Amino acid sequence: MKAKVRFVIAAVVLGLLMVGPFGITALLLFLDSKDAEREAFAQFLLPRLPLGGLITVMGFAFGIMLLRGLFQQYVQGLSRMAETLRLMLGANRNFRVEPDGPPEVRELARAANDLAQQRNELLDDVEAQIRQAKATVEEEKNRLAALMSELAMGVVVCNLDGRILLYNSRARLQFKALAQGPTSMSGGALIGLGRSIFSILERGQITHSLENIQQRLRRGSAEPTANFITATRGGQLLRAQMAPVLRTGATGPATASVDSLPPTPPPGEGGDNASSQAAPAQGIPATTMVGGDQQVTGYVLTIENITRNFEREAERDQALQALTDGNRAALGNIRAAVETLLDSPEMEADFRERFMRVISDEASTMSARLDATMNRFADSLKTRWPLEDVLAIDILSAAARRIEDRLKLPIKHEEQDASLWMRVDSFSLIQAITFLASRLQDHYEIRELRLRLAADARMVFVDLIWSGTTVSSETLYTWELEPMNVGNETSPLTLRDVVERHGGEIWYQRDKAAHRAFFRFVLPAAATPDAPVVDQAQHLHSDSRPEYYDFDLFAARDAEGANIDLDRKLTELAYSVFDTETTGLQPSQGDEIIQMGAVRIVNNRLLRQEIFDQLVDPGIPLKAEGIPIHGITEAMVNGQPRLDVVLPAFHEFCHETVLVAHNAAFDMRFFQLKEDSLGVRFTQPVLDTLLLSAVIHPNQESHKLELIAERLGINVIGRHTALGDAFVTGEVFLKMVPLLADMGIHTLRQALEASQKTYFARIQY
Repeated sequence: MKAKVRFVIAAVVLGLLMVGPFGITALLLFLDSKDAEREAFAQFLLPRLPLGGLITVMGFAFGIMLLRGLFQQYVQGLSRMAETLRLMLGANRNFRVEPDGPPEVRELARAANDLAQQRNELLDDVEAQIRQAKATVEEEKNRLAALMSELAMGVVVCNLDGRILLYNSRARLQFKALAQGPTSMSGGALIGLGRSIFSILERGQITHSLENIQQRLRRGSAEPTANFITATRGGQLLRAQMAPVLRTGATGPATASVDSLPPTPPPGEGGDNASSQAAPAQGIPATTMVGGDQQVTGYVLTIENITRNFEREAERDQALQALTDGNRAALGNIRAAVETLLDSPEMEADFRERFMRVISDEASTMSARLDATMNRFADSLKTRWPLEDVLAIDILSAAARRIEDRLKLPIKHEEQDASLWMRVDSFSLIQAITFLASRLQDHYEIRELRLRLAADARMVFVDLIWSGTTVSSETLYTWELEPMNVGNETSPLTLRDVVERHGGEIWYQRDKAAHRAFFRFVLPAAATPDAPVVDQAQHLHSDSRPEYYDFDLFAARDAEGANIDLDRKLTELAYSVFDTETTGLQPSQGDEIIQMGAVRIVNNRLLRQEIFDQLVDPGIPLKAEGIPIHGITEAMVNGQPRLDVVLPAFHEFCHETVLVAHNAAFDMRFFQLKEDSLGVRFTQPVLDTLLLSAVIHPNQESHKLELIAERLGINVIGRHTALGDAFVTGEVFLKMVPLLADMGIHTLRQALEASQKTYFARIQY
């Protein structure tokens, strides 16, 4: 029974106790008396009735006040203490009861705090032992994370349902590059823990490859891997290599082994996707016995984008075909002309000249066609060397450090364009620059060198400059043919080898006006890669190695089905925790969204790397009074995507997850008002941390997000930004889940029903 109901019952009982005896006594006396006595009694009672009633009412009021004071001190005080004790037991063990109220309650609070302190000391001791026991496991996890972060290929580990259990930074960047359309604003193709790989790669191809691997394992194959090429929905070609994740024995958790990683393919070989949740691979059980006591519990995919290589190979094939077809006719004409000349030695001069002109013209045509083909594919001919795109300024900095360290020769930098990229073999190029510097120092006693960068069309110029002594062209030619030996370091390559490897040149030039000379490396330029977007919020909250793995998902199956099961436990669901910043607080009166932020929760973990963060151009002026609160200005939203682009992208981001927000009715009202115009409907369940707080702590006076976070021991960082509020709300929600379980609320349905019974569920916007 609620405390307020008990108070009302106590007040009624008090009233009856005060009025009841007086009324019953008067009634009995009245019934036992005779008519004359009754009349005399009435004459005596009636004049005194108002005074008696007044005294009774005053006594009743005094009794109620006394009862209310005792109720607040004992009943409500003890109820608040009980909620605080639950906080100490669960969400925030450092929270303490504030001694307040009558002496007995204060003494009880002090005793509870003493017990909590003793409990903390015991828990600290237990946790220290647990940390020591887990040290080896954590070390192995860190090694795995380090390995994943350093791999140059995209790696994705999935269970047999196709749910992603691990992916590295390279895979995230690769799928981001594949993304097209609104998905890209949420960080690229929707790769994430718990999401389905089938939203990116073809289900049938993966299933077929997995079946082939299982057949090879049954036959005892030493290398049970599968290679395949597949196309994304955006039309990109991917080369994938699949290796199984095996588990020996029927018990114990499945783990991904580094040994499961397939070998790296040779160099030079090489979406825009609606996110669908994991669904089981057709015809494949959660674990598959493949021989002996081995089980296939998942698979490792190494993925490489080969679209560009495929296009270049197709172009080369077309050029070869065109070259063959075009030259066949020319060769036939030349052969016919030559045979005619040979068969007719007495041919007249005019006819002989005509045949010679045919031969000359056809030979010129063939030569021009060959030159055009060579020029078109000159870059492709160099792909046999492991060239990579690097910032030119980085190469010069590395070369300067090497020269100063090895030769003790001072280096100065002249004008350098920091935006220039080159496609080079960085190691051999630095060797070449160091080699030339050593030759200048040894033979011409150069005391200082300068490095300079320049560019022209598709070429980048790296200049090695010195003052004073000049070098002859013959000397440079000699140096080009020498092995690049510097001090104790030897190299089989020559300067000419390095230049030819890059398809470039090396020039010697003099600047007579400045009394200087320089060697110029002419090197191929590379296309400037898109600068990675640095997410400040992500940077603040991420670990030193932002790798993404959760091997506990090996044991999970169908945690995200086609529909969200309301009877599923809260701990088994995936969530999208979101927040919005708006122009005002009246969505029904024209206010608009100006920022949306969200973060995912999978397997009871807040995935700080899997976020949605986007400013929105509202199409209306921002209100001046709101700018100091959210910090978003007109300049920040001008030119940003409109809501008709952002909202569908967010809908895809949170596809088939439970939505979580603080005061969700406010945010959802903005979405509801756009349903008809944008055609985007959010039909999944919504949990509100405001309502859940009222369920867990009904006796607390405030349920603001900051105060809830304080009660639960959560540090609030980045408030009043959409993503910052989403992070805080996500941490609050994760703390609430065990508190709800303590109250018997375990499933999504139970949480929704309990929320609707609170007072705050009546709020509308």
